[in-house]
Amino acid sequence: MASAHTVSLQDVEAQTTEWLENVVIGLNLCPFAAKPQRNKQIKIEVSEGNTDEAVMEALLTELNLLESSDMTDLETTLVVTPNYFQDFDDYNQFLDVADMIIDQFGWRGIYQIASFHPDYCFADVEPDDESNLTNRSPYPVFHLIREASIEKALKYYGGDADAIPDINIDRVCSLSNDEKKALFPYLFRAHD
Repeated sequence: MASAHTVSLQDVEAQTTEWLENVVIGLNLCPFAAKPQRNKQIKIEVSEGNTDEAVMEALLTELNLLESSDMTDLETTLVVTPNYFQDFDDYNQFLDVADMIIDQFGWRGIYQIASFHPDYCFADVEPDDESNLTNRSPYPVFHLIREASIEKALKYYGGDADAIPDINIDRVCSLSNDEKKALFPYLFRAHD
């Protein structure tokens, strides 16, 4: 991952968009993401915050924006924190705080948060296990999702939604090394 201090906010947004389009949509890791991206209903909000409080404020601002916006205008938001949570354990612990915000404002069942990080590691999986690639992004990301959007998408989804995580793991594990380097360049820069 590039140092956040050497990358502009526009570059962070561009890299996040590239990841969204090439990995999340390109590999069909989220079968529900292509349409909102095509319709320009996904917002990428880059937060310059570098404290828990600043990130909490950014999440709250974006959740309030979702709350006050029509789903046809704004489907979902990716809050990117390039200057904070470089350590995955710190990020992972903060997810509990993010969930508390959802509960505190009565948004349980309305919004949920999906998590992505350059060093994402599933519980009971080794850090270098390829399955972690499904949730590895160029920068720490808090994906704010409308539960109504998920329910609506599932009505039209032809497959077994519970199988999506396993399908995604199979998909990323089947990539060649060259494909992985092309799709996840930020993971390989430090190792080259």
